[in-house]
Amino acid sequence: MAYVISDDCISCGTCEGECPAGAISEGDGKYVIDADTCMDCGSCAGVCPAGAISQE
Repeated sequence: MAYVISDDCISCGTCEGECPAGAISEGDGKYVIDADTCMDCGSCAGVCPAGAISQE
């Protein structure tokens, strides 16, 4: 089950650099996770200062 980024995202970009699969990119107003690329490792959720990342 892939991770998702909620509207609580503050667009800091911390998660993008942490993703080993390169599944996170900057979207329109917030970062987004490509569900097909996400490895479900959770490393992004652990570094999000806004707590905006969770499993679907």
